[in-house]
Amino acid sequence: MSQRPDHMEPPLNPLPPVVWALALPMIVLEAVLQLAEAGLIGGQNGVGWRLTVLSRMAFVPDQLAWMIETRQFPMADLSRLLAYSFAHVSLTHAAFVVVFVLALGKFVSEVFRPWAVAVLFLGSAIGAAVLYTLVLALVPALRLNTGQMLPLVGGYPAAFGMIGAFTFVLWLRLGGTGGPSWRAFTLIGMMMAVRLLFGILFGGGPDWVADLAGFGVGFGLSFLVVPGGPARLLAHLRER
Repeated sequence: MSQRPDHMEPPLNPLPPVVWALALPMIVLEAVLQLAEAGLIGGQNGVGWRLTVLSRMAFVPDQLAWMIETRQFPMADLSRLLAYSFAHVSLTHAAFVVVFVLALGKFVSEVFRPWAVAVLFLGSAIGAAVLYTLVLALVPALRLNTGQMLPLVGGYPAAFGMIGAFTFVLWLRLGGTGGPSWRAFTLIGMMMAVRLLFGILFGGGPDWVADLAGFGVGFGLSFLVVPGGPARLLAHLRER
């Protein structure tokens, strides 16, 4: 008679708590909005919940420009620097972002400490929003016909920050094995090519600027939060 093993291997590798902590707010919010749009909660007003959520959570670059100009920083507006990453315009939008966060978050969490994973995600969201505002302020051609800057919504910039951390890890590994370091940037190159293709075929706004900025911030932050800190990274680079 065969004995049951004491430790059963789970069918799927469990995700670290920090990754779930970043993804669950997106999942829960989208689930609530789907139930509301289906008429299961919220009654007749439920259909409009998504517009209400987007109006309260979307990042509005013109508001940030106003805050900097007037030196007034209301918490309701400052919170949008992070809040926009957890609200999405549709189920498909949310689903793609969640998949990216779960997959990339698992990989990144195998190298970085939990607090560092949170810093990479949240820091990329904030950094992407600020850089997006700066670029659109300097390049009027990227603005709307009204001269206003297109608001940001969705977790893609933060997810691209995770791609930046993923690229950083590959960059170090390839450098350590003597491989061509440029190969580490293959994923971001493919992602931006797909973004460009979709923009050409279906039209789109300048939100690709925020995605690219999120990648850059995530890659840059990785130098600071890598295990062992910048000193260990510098020693590693000197050994190459």
